[in-house]
Amino acid sequence: MKIITGPDRASQSKAAVLALGNFDGVHEGHQSLLNLALSEARASGLDSAVALFDPHPRRFFAPESPPFRLMSASRGAATLARMGFDRLHVLPFDAAMAARSPESFVVDILKNLVGAKTIMVGRDFQFGKDRAGDFDALQSLCAKNGMTAHAADLAQSGGEKISSSQIRCAIGEGRMADAAQLLGRPWTLDGIVELGDQRGRAIGFPTANVALGDYVRPAYGVYAVTAQIEGKDMVLSGVANMGVRPTVDGQTERLEVHLFDFDADIYGKTLCVSFHEHLRGEQKFDGLDALKAQIELDANRAKACLAARLSGPA
Repeated sequence: MKIITGPDRASQSKAAVLALGNFDGVHEGHQSLLNLALSEARASGLDSAVALFDPHPRRFFAPESPPFRLMSASRGAATLARMGFDRLHVLPFDAAMAARSPESFVVDILKNLVGAKTIMVGRDFQFGKDRAGDFDALQSLCAKNGMTAHAADLAQSGGEKISSSQIRCAIGEGRMADAAQLLGRPWTLDGIVELGDQRGRAIGFPTANVALGDYVRPAYGVYAVTAQIEGKDMVLSGVANMGVRPTVDGQTERLEVHLFDFDADIYGKTLCVSFHEHLRGEQKFDGLDALKAQIELDANRAKACLAARLSGPA
């Protein structure tokens, strides 16, 4: 899959069927729309393409808002590539983009820059300055410019449209099984392993301190996790603590991951952490000995949880 960023033209040999949206998480709802775009591209002999914004418009309009992302840009691109898309257009969302009229966005960006012939969006799609354009406006503007637009009904769960907001809520409440069902896979955070205070090593449980970036914050507490070092195939099992570590008077949010039977130096590497189950909430213990005893219990429970989940049905 070719990734095209910035103002460069697509320089494609074919026009494209374009799936347009933010696609944070590339969840089950998104995939229903994306698969329709892929099917239409194959049927019409056009390229299949996706266009999304960077930064996310939510971050542009509310720079001080809490972290909310579900997926890293690299993981999102890899997911789209595995689905079979030919091109990914990363459109810069800045003041100029925010100020574009609906017509300018359709003609100058989607038609002339991206090369869209057919556009697939969610039925509630809005675009242009002050979100003035809706699907009816998109359809009308496309018709005037030799293009077509189609609205897709996103997949549903429990009678509700699957949305990134639903998934953020599930993660924020520690409902990782619900998040995984909506995503179609366990929720995974990719972060750089940073140098911590090494208290875990001192009590026999060395941890990787993983940078949280702009990811949505999971509920504080202890999780059964699996992890991969970016670029490596080996899947490691572990137990993770998300929170401020009240036992040691911590104040900064941290994700600390203890990997079972693993003690290599991975500082500076990206660790991809998949969350499987919230084992308990964050607690304050009466000293490091009590904390160590609880971590041993947490580790055993995580191992049992992961053994059951990863072995699948008998």
